[in-house]
Amino acid sequence: MTNYVLVHGAWGGGWSYDRLAADLRAAGHRVLVAGLTGLGAHATEINRSITLTTHIDDICRQIEHAGVGRFVLAGHSYGGMVITGVAARLGARIDALVYLDAFLPQDGQSLWDTVGDFERDHYIGSQKFTPGLVAPLPGMENNPRLGRHPLYTLLEGVRLTGEEAKVRRRVYVFAASWSPTPFTPFRDRVKDDPAWEYHEADAGHDVMGDQPQQVLEILLGLAAG
Repeated sequence: MTNYVLVHGAWGGGWSYDRLAADLRAAGHRVLVAGLTGLGAHATEINRSITLTTHIDDICRQIEHAGVGRFVLAGHSYGGMVITGVAARLGARIDALVYLDAFLPQDGQSLWDTVGDFERDHYIGSQKFTPGLVAPLPGMENNPRLGRHPLYTLLEGVRLTGEEAKVRRRVYVFAASWSPTPFTPFRDRVKDDPAWEYHEADAGHDVMGDQPQQVLEILLGLAAG
């Protein structure tokens, strides 16, 4: 049995992993779908002071509360920022890091640093009447399950410690059918790097929903023998 810890993206919630979590459990594994303060099931906790560190703390606390020892850690989209920060604390316990069409920051980088003018303009403009709380990106606003996202989480940089280098395996899954995408630089950085296992999915950004079997097989391939 392998422990899987799944971290969702901005504006969303753990429901984005419903099918994947069910399939992993059906295969005999233990799954922790982690929650983030102010988002998804915790939307009532939304406030302007939530930072990236808040969300990294959330994951580390839930891992300890669940009694998880070694684990595979996966993050979707903004979740890539969070899992990078978790790896900088708990890397020696992580069997694999999985970036599911996700941000892959370097030391000191914030999400803001890695996106372009379109995203930055939206982050600023959409909080005109809700200072500190960013609306979903255009095209996502009609999804009633999505809420506002705390601005500070997008501005705070990740601090690497060297602990992240202890992670045994690193996987990047790139959604090849989503355009325009902010993740092309991450794809280009890892696709030919032997330290990474690189996969492309014929999928939009919701890679877990568009290619559930492919994502499941990738994660099952990381299970402890």
